[in-house]
Amino acid sequence: MFRPAVGLLLSLSFALVCSAGKSGDFRARREALRKQNPEALIVVMGATEEEIGNLRSGFVQEPNFYYLSGWTEPGAALVIGPKLDVLLLPEPNEKRERYTGKKGSASDPGITDRTGFDRVVPITQLNGLKEEQERAGVRELTDTKEKIQKLRMIKSRGEIELIQRAADVSVEAHKAAWRRIAPGLREYQVAATMSNVYFEAGCERHAYPPIVASGPKAIILHYNENKRRMDGGELVLMDVGAECAMYAADITRTVPVDGKFSKRQREIYDAVLAAADAAIAAAKPGVTFARLNDIARERLRLAGSAKGGTTLDNYLTYFLGHGVGLQVHDPTDRQAPLEPGVIITIEPGVYIPEEGIGIRIEDMILITKDGARNMTAALPREATAIEKAMGARTKSHR
Repeated sequence: MFRPAVGLLLSLSFALVCSAGKSGDFRARREALRKQNPEALIVVMGATEEEIGNLRSGFVQEPNFYYLSGWTEPGAALVIGPKLDVLLLPEPNEKRERYTGKKGSASDPGITDRTGFDRVVPITQLNGLKEEQERAGVRELTDTKEKIQKLRMIKSRGEIELIQRAADVSVEAHKAAWRRIAPGLREYQVAATMSNVYFEAGCERHAYPPIVASGPKAIILHYNENKRRMDGGELVLMDVGAECAMYAADITRTVPVDGKFSKRQREIYDAVLAAADAAIAAAKPGVTFARLNDIARERLRLAGSAKGGTTLDNYLTYFLGHGVGLQVHDPTDRQAPLEPGVIITIEPGVYIPEEGIGIRIEDMILITKDGARNMTAALPREATAIEKAMGARTKSHR
Protein backbone atom coordinates (compact mmCIF):
# COMPACT_ATOMS: atom_id res chain seq x y z
CA MET A 1 0.00 0.00 0.00
CA PHE A 2 1.28 3.51 -0.88
CA ARG A 3 1.03 5.13 2.56
CA PRO A 4 0.67 8.89 3.13
CA ALA A 5 3.98 8.88 5.04
CA VAL A 6 5.77 7.90 1.84
CA GLY A 7 3.89 10.61 -0.01
CA LEU A 8 5.03 13.14 2.58
CA LEU A 9 8.65 12.13 2.11
CA LEU A 10 8.35 12.45 -1.65
CA SER A 11 6.67 15.83 -1.25
CA LEU A 12 9.54 17.04 0.93
CA SER A 13 11.99 15.72 -1.64
CA PHE A 14 10.31 17.82 -4.35
CA ALA A 15 10.59 20.91 -2.19
CA LEU A 16 14.27 20.32 -1.55
CA VAL A 17 15.08 19.67 -5.19
CA CYS A 18 13.10 22.72 -6.33
CA SER A 19 14.84 25.08 -3.92
CA ALA A 20 18.36 23.79 -4.55
CA GLY A 21 20.12 26.11 -7.00
CA LYS A 22 16.81 27.37 -8.35
CA SER A 23 17.68 30.98 -9.15
CA GLY A 24 21.14 29.99 -10.41
CA ASP A 25 19.68 27.51 -12.90
CA PHE A 26 17.22 30.02 -14.31
CA ARG A 27 19.86 32.75 -14.46
CA ALA A 28 22.16 30.39 -16.40
CA ARG A 29 19.40 29.70 -18.92
CA ARG A 30 18.85 33.41 -19.49
CA GLU A 31 22.58 33.88 -19.95
CA ALA A 32 22.68 31.05 -22.50
CA LEU A 33 19.89 32.72 -24.48
CA ARG A 34 21.68 36.08 -24.23
CA LYS A 35 24.91 34.58 -25.56
CA GLN A 36 23.08 33.24 -28.58
CA ASN A 37 21.66 36.71 -29.25
CA PRO A 38 24.23 39.14 -27.77
CA GLU A 39 22.96 42.29 -29.49
CA ALA A 40 19.23 41.61 -29.22
CA LEU A 41 16.46 42.66 -26.88
CA ILE A 42 14.36 39.65 -25.86
CA VAL A 43 10.93 40.10 -24.33
CA VAL A 44 9.12 37.01 -23.01
CA MET A 45 5.57 37.31 -21.72
CA GLY A 46 4.21 35.04 -19.04
CA ALA A 47 0.64 33.76 -19.13
CA THR A 48 -2.20 35.76 -17.64
CA GLU A 49 -5.12 34.52 -15.60
CA GLU A 50 -7.39 35.55 -18.45
CA GLU A 51 -5.47 33.28 -20.85
CA ILE A 52 -4.81 30.32 -18.54
CA GLY A 53 -6.60 29.81 -15.28
CA ASN A 54 -10.25 29.32 -14.60
CA LEU A 55 -12.41 27.72 -11.98
CA ARG A 56 -11.91 24.27 -13.49
CA SER A 57 -8.17 23.99 -14.13
CA GLY A 58 -6.42 26.79 -12.27
CA PHE A 59 -3.48 28.86 -13.47
CA VAL A 60 -0.42 27.23 -15.02
CA GLN A 61 2.56 29.28 -16.16
CA GLU A 62 3.60 29.37 -19.83
CA PRO A 63 6.47 26.83 -20.04
CA ASN A 64 9.02 28.93 -21.96
CA PHE A 65 8.53 31.78 -19.50
CA TYR A 66 8.88 29.46 -16.51
CA TYR A 67 12.00 27.86 -18.03
CA LEU A 68 13.76 31.23 -18.08
CA SER A 69 12.34 32.83 -14.94
CA GLY A 70 11.11 30.22 -12.49
CA TRP A 71 8.18 32.54 -11.77
CA THR A 72 4.81 30.78 -11.45
CA GLU A 73 2.45 33.72 -10.93
CA PRO A 74 0.36 35.29 -13.72
CA GLY A 75 0.75 38.51 -15.66
CA ALA A 76 4.55 38.83 -15.56
CA ALA A 77 7.11 39.63 -18.26
CA LEU A 78 10.83 39.14 -18.73
CA VAL A 79 13.26 41.45 -20.53
CA ILE A 80 16.73 40.22 -21.49
CA GLY A 81 19.18 42.52 -23.25
CA PRO A 82 22.93 42.99 -23.68
CA LYS A 83 23.12 44.45 -20.18
CA LEU A 84 19.58 43.84 -19.03
CA ASP A 85 17.96 41.10 -16.95
CA VAL A 86 14.65 42.32 -15.59
CA LEU A 87 11.48 40.70 -14.25
CA LEU A 88 8.34 42.78 -14.56
CA LEU A 89 5.39 42.08 -12.28
CA PRO A 90 1.81 43.36 -12.36
CA GLU A 91 0.57 45.94 -9.91
CA PRO A 92 -1.45 44.60 -6.96
CA ASN A 93 -5.12 44.04 -7.80
CA GLU A 94 -7.13 43.82 -4.60
CA LYS A 95 -10.36 42.80 -6.34
CA ARG A 96 -8.73 39.90 -8.22
CA GLU A 97 -6.74 38.84 -5.16
CA ARG A 98 -9.98 38.24 -3.28
CA TYR A 99 -10.59 35.36 -5.68
CA THR A 100 -7.13 33.97 -6.40
CA GLY A 101 -4.95 35.18 -3.53
CA LYS A 102 -2.21 37.77 -3.11
CA LYS A 103 0.43 37.94 -5.81
CA GLY A 104 3.98 39.22 -5.72
CA SER A 105 4.67 42.77 -6.87
CA ALA A 106 7.76 44.87 -7.51
CA SER A 107 7.16 46.86 -4.32
CA ASP A 108 7.22 43.83 -2.00
CA PRO A 109 10.09 43.74 0.51
CA GLY A 110 12.62 41.05 -0.43
CA ILE A 111 11.18 40.57 -3.92
CA THR A 112 14.63 40.26 -5.51
CA ASP A 113 15.57 37.42 -3.16
CA ARG A 114 12.24 35.73 -3.76
CA THR A 115 12.50 35.92 -7.55
CA GLY A 116 16.25 35.50 -8.05
CA PHE A 117 16.36 38.66 -10.19
CA ASP A 118 18.54 41.63 -9.29
CA ARG A 119 16.01 43.97 -10.83
CA VAL A 120 12.24 43.68 -10.48
CA VAL A 121 9.99 46.50 -11.71
CA PRO A 122 6.28 47.05 -12.37
CA ILE A 123 5.05 45.75 -15.71
CA THR A 124 3.84 49.26 -16.51
CA GLN A 125 7.51 50.04 -17.26
CA LEU A 126 7.71 47.49 -20.09
CA ASN A 127 7.22 49.92 -22.96
CA GLY A 128 9.65 52.37 -21.40
CA LEU A 129 12.33 49.69 -21.12
CA LYS A 130 11.83 48.69 -24.75
CA GLU A 131 12.00 52.30 -25.96
CA GLU A 132 15.12 52.93 -23.86
CA GLN A 133 16.88 49.95 -25.45
CA GLU A 134 15.75 50.89 -28.96
CA ARG A 135 17.17 54.43 -28.47
CA ALA A 136 20.45 52.73 -27.53
CA GLY A 137 20.42 50.83 -30.82
CA VAL A 138 19.29 47.46 -29.44
CA ARG A 139 16.66 45.84 -31.67
CA GLU A 140 13.95 43.57 -30.32
CA LEU A 141 14.13 39.91 -31.34
CA THR A 142 10.54 39.04 -32.15
CA ASP A 143 10.78 35.27 -32.73
CA THR A 144 12.26 33.66 -29.61
CA LYS A 145 10.05 30.59 -29.21
CA GLU A 146 12.17 28.25 -31.32
CA LYS A 147 15.41 29.44 -29.69
CA ILE A 148 14.07 28.82 -26.19
CA GLN A 149 12.68 25.43 -27.15
CA LYS A 150 16.07 24.32 -28.46
CA LEU A 151 17.57 25.14 -25.06
CA ARG A 152 14.78 23.19 -23.37
CA MET A 153 15.63 20.00 -25.28
CA ILE A 154 18.78 19.43 -23.21
CA LYS A 155 17.86 18.92 -19.56
CA SER A 156 20.11 20.12 -16.77
CA ARG A 157 21.03 17.95 -13.81
CA GLY A 158 18.37 19.69 -11.70
CA GLU A 159 15.72 19.12 -14.33
CA ILE A 160 16.63 15.46 -14.64
CA GLU A 161 16.22 15.08 -10.87
CA LEU A 162 12.79 16.70 -10.99
CA ILE A 163 11.65 14.59 -13.92
CA GLN A 164 12.93 11.45 -12.20
CA ARG A 165 10.88 12.36 -9.11
CA ALA A 166 7.77 12.75 -11.24
CA ALA A 167 8.52 9.41 -12.90
CA ASP A 168 9.04 7.67 -9.55
CA VAL A 169 5.72 8.89 -8.17
CA SER A 170 3.98 7.88 -11.39
CA VAL A 171 5.49 4.39 -11.13
CA GLU A 172 3.99 4.11 -7.65
CA ALA A 173 0.64 5.20 -9.07
CA HIS A 174 0.74 2.39 -11.65
CA LYS A 175 1.69 -0.16 -9.00
CA ALA A 176 -1.25 0.98 -6.86
CA ALA A 177 -3.55 0.46 -9.85
CA TRP A 178 -2.24 -3.06 -10.38
CA ARG A 179 -3.07 -3.89 -6.79
CA ARG A 180 -6.66 -2.76 -7.28
CA ILE A 181 -7.58 -3.90 -10.80
CA ALA A 182 -10.20 -6.65 -10.88
CA PRO A 183 -13.11 -7.75 -13.08
CA GLY A 184 -16.19 -5.64 -12.42
CA LEU A 185 -14.27 -2.47 -11.53
CA ARG A 186 -14.90 0.74 -13.47
CA GLU A 187 -12.07 2.48 -15.30
CA TYR A 188 -12.61 5.70 -13.33
CA GLN A 189 -12.04 3.82 -10.08
CA VAL A 190 -8.58 2.82 -11.29
CA ALA A 191 -7.89 6.39 -12.46
CA ALA A 192 -8.90 7.68 -9.03
CA THR A 193 -6.55 5.25 -7.29
CA MET A 194 -3.66 6.39 -9.46
CA SER A 195 -4.40 10.10 -9.10
CA ASN A 196 -4.61 9.80 -5.33
CA VAL A 197 -1.05 8.48 -5.17
CA TYR A 198 0.57 11.45 -6.84
CA PHE A 199 -1.65 14.04 -5.22
CA GLU A 200 -0.78 12.55 -1.83
CA ALA A 201 2.88 12.92 -2.83
CA GLY A 202 2.48 16.66 -3.35
CA CYS A 203 2.27 16.73 -7.14
CA GLU A 204 0.26 19.65 -8.50
CA ARG A 205 -1.75 18.08 -11.28
CA HIS A 206 -2.13 15.37 -13.91
CA ALA A 207 0.50 15.70 -16.63
CA TYR A 208 -2.44 14.96 -18.99
CA PRO A 209 -5.93 13.52 -18.55
CA PRO A 210 -5.53 9.94 -17.24
CA ILE A 211 -6.19 7.23 -19.81
CA VAL A 212 -7.58 3.98 -18.39
CA ALA A 213 -8.82 2.04 -21.40
CA SER A 214 -10.10 -1.50 -21.03
CA GLY A 215 -10.99 -4.02 -23.71
CA PRO A 216 -11.84 -2.47 -27.10
CA LYS A 217 -11.46 1.08 -25.73
CA ALA A 218 -7.68 0.59 -25.78
CA ILE A 219 -7.60 1.08 -29.54
CA ILE A 220 -8.57 4.75 -28.97
CA LEU A 221 -5.20 6.45 -28.48
CA HIS A 222 -6.32 9.35 -26.28
CA TYR A 223 -9.39 7.75 -24.72
CA ASN A 224 -10.15 9.41 -21.40
CA GLU A 225 -13.83 8.85 -20.72
CA ASN A 226 -12.79 6.19 -18.18
CA LYS A 227 -16.38 4.97 -17.66
CA ARG A 228 -16.33 1.39 -18.88
CA ARG A 229 -16.69 -1.69 -16.68
CA MET A 230 -13.64 -3.97 -16.92
CA ASP A 231 -14.24 -7.68 -17.45
CA GLY A 232 -12.18 -10.81 -16.99
CA GLY A 233 -10.21 -11.90 -20.03
CA GLU A 234 -9.66 -8.30 -21.14
CA LEU A 235 -6.60 -6.07 -21.09
CA VAL A 236 -6.52 -2.60 -19.57
CA LEU A 237 -4.18 0.05 -20.98
CA MET A 238 -3.17 2.73 -18.46
CA ASP A 239 -1.42 5.83 -19.78
CA VAL A 240 -1.12 7.93 -16.64
CA GLY A 241 1.54 10.36 -15.40
CA ALA A 242 1.93 13.06 -12.79
CA GLU A 243 3.15 16.62 -13.07
CA CYS A 244 5.32 17.38 -10.07
CA ALA A 245 7.16 20.66 -9.44
CA MET A 246 6.18 21.75 -12.97
CA TYR A 247 7.73 18.67 -14.67
CA ALA A 248 5.77 15.88 -16.33
CA ALA A 249 5.99 12.11 -16.37
CA ASP A 250 4.48 9.87 -19.05
CA ILE A 251 4.15 6.11 -18.54
CA THR A 252 1.96 3.45 -20.15
CA ARG A 253 1.48 -0.19 -19.24
CA THR A 254 -1.07 -2.71 -20.50
CA VAL A 255 -2.02 -5.48 -18.08
CA PRO A 256 -4.59 -8.31 -17.91
CA VAL A 257 -7.65 -7.47 -15.84
CA ASP A 258 -7.75 -10.92 -14.27
CA GLY A 259 -3.98 -11.24 -13.95
CA LYS A 260 -3.21 -13.56 -16.86
CA PHE A 261 -2.52 -12.83 -20.54
CA SER A 262 -4.28 -15.04 -23.05
CA LYS A 263 -2.08 -16.70 -25.68
CA ARG A 264 -2.99 -14.11 -28.32
CA GLN A 265 -2.65 -11.19 -25.93
CA ARG A 266 0.78 -12.46 -24.94
CA GLU A 267 1.85 -12.75 -28.59
CA ILE A 268 0.97 -9.14 -29.31
CA TYR A 269 2.35 -7.91 -25.98
CA ASP A 270 5.71 -9.61 -26.56
CA ALA A 271 5.90 -8.11 -30.06
CA VAL A 272 5.35 -4.61 -28.68
CA LEU A 273 7.88 -5.21 -25.91
CA ALA A 274 10.47 -6.43 -28.42
CA ALA A 275 9.98 -3.25 -30.46
CA ALA A 276 10.40 -1.10 -27.34
CA ASP A 277 13.49 -3.00 -26.23
CA ALA A 278 15.09 -2.70 -29.66
CA ALA A 279 14.57 1.06 -29.76
CA ILE A 280 15.82 1.55 -26.20
CA ALA A 281 18.90 -0.56 -26.89
CA ALA A 282 19.73 1.61 -29.91
CA ALA A 283 19.21 4.93 -28.12
CA LYS A 284 22.48 6.82 -27.65
CA PRO A 285 24.11 10.11 -28.60
CA GLY A 286 24.38 10.57 -32.34
CA VAL A 287 21.37 8.43 -33.23
CA THR A 288 18.27 10.26 -34.42
CA PHE A 289 14.82 9.80 -32.94
CA ALA A 290 13.63 9.01 -36.46
CA ARG A 291 16.08 6.09 -36.59
CA LEU A 292 14.68 4.69 -33.33
CA ASN A 293 11.21 4.89 -34.86
CA ASP A 294 12.41 2.88 -37.87
CA ILE A 295 14.03 0.25 -35.64
CA ALA A 296 10.83 -0.25 -33.63
CA ARG A 297 8.69 -0.52 -36.75
CA GLU A 298 11.03 -3.05 -38.34
CA ARG A 299 10.91 -5.20 -35.21
CA LEU A 300 7.11 -5.11 -35.29
CA ARG A 301 7.10 -6.03 -38.98
CA LEU A 302 9.20 -9.11 -38.26
CA ALA A 303 7.25 -10.06 -35.14
CA GLY A 304 4.04 -11.17 -36.78
CA SER A 305 0.73 -10.07 -38.18
CA ALA A 306 -2.91 -9.55 -37.33
CA LYS A 307 -5.37 -12.34 -38.09
CA GLY A 308 -6.02 -10.84 -41.51
CA GLY A 309 -2.36 -11.12 -42.43
CA THR A 310 -1.36 -7.46 -42.18
CA THR A 311 2.02 -7.12 -40.43
CA LEU A 312 1.98 -5.52 -36.99
CA ASP A 313 3.99 -2.44 -37.97
CA ASN A 314 0.92 -1.22 -39.85
CA TYR A 315 -0.94 -1.05 -36.54
CA LEU A 316 1.53 1.41 -35.02
CA THR A 317 -0.27 4.52 -36.20
CA TYR A 318 1.95 7.30 -34.79
CA PHE A 319 5.58 8.29 -34.37
CA LEU A 320 7.44 6.28 -31.70
CA GLY A 321 7.52 8.92 -28.97
CA HIS A 322 8.16 12.54 -28.01
CA GLY A 323 10.18 14.73 -25.70
CA VAL A 324 9.07 15.11 -22.09
CA GLY A 325 9.88 17.78 -19.52
CA LEU A 326 8.01 20.95 -18.59
CA GLN A 327 5.33 19.69 -20.95
CA VAL A 328 4.30 16.09 -21.47
CA HIS A 329 4.99 16.71 -25.16
CA ASP A 330 8.16 18.73 -24.73
CA PRO A 331 10.15 20.17 -27.66
CA THR A 332 12.17 17.61 -29.61
CA ASP A 333 13.73 17.27 -33.05
CA ARG A 334 13.09 13.93 -34.72
CA GLN A 335 15.84 14.38 -37.31
CA ALA A 336 18.64 15.82 -35.13
CA PRO A 337 21.20 13.51 -33.47
CA LEU A 338 20.25 12.79 -29.86
CA GLU A 339 22.46 14.41 -27.22
CA PRO A 340 23.15 13.66 -23.55
CA GLY A 341 20.45 15.28 -21.43
CA VAL A 342 17.61 14.68 -23.89
CA ILE A 343 14.62 12.87 -22.38
CA ILE A 344 12.19 11.12 -24.72
CA THR A 345 9.44 8.58 -24.48
CA ILE A 346 9.61 5.31 -26.36
CA GLU A 347 6.07 4.02 -26.70
CA PRO A 348 5.38 1.52 -29.45
CA GLY A 349 1.85 0.20 -29.61
CA VAL A 350 -0.28 -2.15 -31.65
CA TYR A 351 -3.98 -1.35 -32.06
CA ILE A 352 -6.01 -3.95 -33.96
CA PRO A 353 -9.70 -2.95 -34.25
CA GLU A 354 -10.75 -6.24 -35.82
CA GLU A 355 -9.40 -8.14 -32.81
CA GLY A 356 -10.40 -5.56 -30.21
CA ILE A 357 -6.82 -5.43 -28.90
CA GLY A 358 -4.83 -2.32 -28.04
CA ILE A 359 -1.43 -2.66 -26.35
CA ARG A 360 1.06 0.13 -25.61
CA ILE A 361 4.24 0.09 -23.52
CA GLU A 362 5.75 3.48 -22.76
CA ASP A 363 8.89 4.40 -20.87
CA MET A 364 10.86 7.61 -20.31
CA ILE A 365 14.40 7.39 -21.66
CA LEU A 366 17.29 9.68 -20.68
CA ILE A 367 20.11 9.93 -23.23
CA THR A 368 23.44 9.69 -21.40
CA LYS A 369 27.00 10.20 -22.63
CA ASP A 370 27.41 6.44 -23.10
CA GLY A 371 23.92 5.35 -24.14
CA ALA A 372 20.54 5.65 -22.46
CA ARG A 373 18.84 5.02 -19.11
CA ASN A 374 15.26 3.92 -18.64
CA MET A 375 13.90 6.31 -16.00
CA THR A 376 10.76 4.19 -15.49
CA ALA A 377 12.39 0.76 -15.38
CA ALA A 378 11.14 0.27 -11.81
CA LEU A 379 7.72 -0.56 -13.25
CA PRO A 380 7.77 -4.14 -14.61
CA ARG A 381 7.61 -4.44 -18.38
CA GLU A 382 7.87 -8.16 -19.20
CA ALA A 383 4.62 -10.11 -19.39
CA THR A 384 5.79 -12.74 -16.89
CA ALA A 385 6.78 -10.07 -14.36
CA ILE A 386 3.42 -8.37 -14.78
CA GLU A 387 1.56 -11.65 -14.26
CA LYS A 388 3.63 -12.28 -11.15
CA ALA A 389 2.73 -8.85 -9.76
CA MET A 390 -0.92 -9.37 -10.61
CA GLY A 391 -0.81 -12.83 -9.05
CA ALA A 392 0.52 -11.38 -5.81
CA ARG A 393 -2.40 -8.98 -5.85
CA THR A 394 -4.86 -11.84 -6.32
CA LYS A 395 -3.43 -13.74 -3.37
CA SER A 396 -3.58 -10.68 -1.14
CA HIS A 397 -7.31 -10.34 -1.86
CA ARG A 398 -8.13 -13.85 -0.70
